[in-house]
Amino acid sequence: MSRRVVGVTLDNLNLLPKQCRRCVFWELAPHIREQAEDFGQTELEKESWVSSVLLEWGSCGRIVMSGDVPAGYVLYAPPGAVPRASAFPTSPVSPDAVLLTALKVLPEFEGGGLGRMLVQAVAKDLTRRGVKAIEAFGDARPTAESTCVVPAEFLQQVGFKTVHAHSRWPRLRLELRTALTWKEDVEAALERLLTSVTIHNVEPSLRPA
Repeated sequence: MSRRVVGVTLDNLNLLPKQCRRCVFWELAPHIREQAEDFGQTELEKESWVSSVLLEWGSCGRIVMSGDVPAGYVLYAPPGAVPRASAFPTSPVSPDAVLLTALKVLPEFEGGGLGRMLVQAVAKDLTRRGVKAIEAFGDARPTAESTCVVPAEFLQQVGFKTVHAHSRWPRLRLELRTALTWKEDVEAALERLLTSVTIHNVEPSLRPA
């Protein structure tokens, strides 16, 4: 089945899993989050956050589709747009980095490389925008309940390195110049080679009369 990655917009925000669509763990400061949960306004707050980041900064998420079915998603933003970031003991995020907040692959699609695919999609987007690195707070001891923080082990598997160690909440970093795979580098080199060959073939040949 074909797989593709699309940007998160207000029009497709409903493709996020319901639990994630209602979750504002990252988007609101803890005391405001509690108020939003008490009043049942978390979906509106999530939509408001996405809208604000899209307007002020640009693309802030990706959804991976398996055929016509959403299989996973990732969200990211400048650390100043993520109130929860300052609550971690390993904060602050480096000033040259964008913060990856949430990444989730639905259970029925796990093990197919979609998590890595999402990280690479973020890397491509941010590289084009001149960002130097991605950072994330990892969960070193994830449980079934701690679904709002990406497991540190997964981040390490896809190339993140620890920059601030912690027994539970390490901060990890991915340098974007190393984020692209060797396959993409080879494809880019082949494209350049084919382009140069094509240009050479269409040049007129100068022959003596």
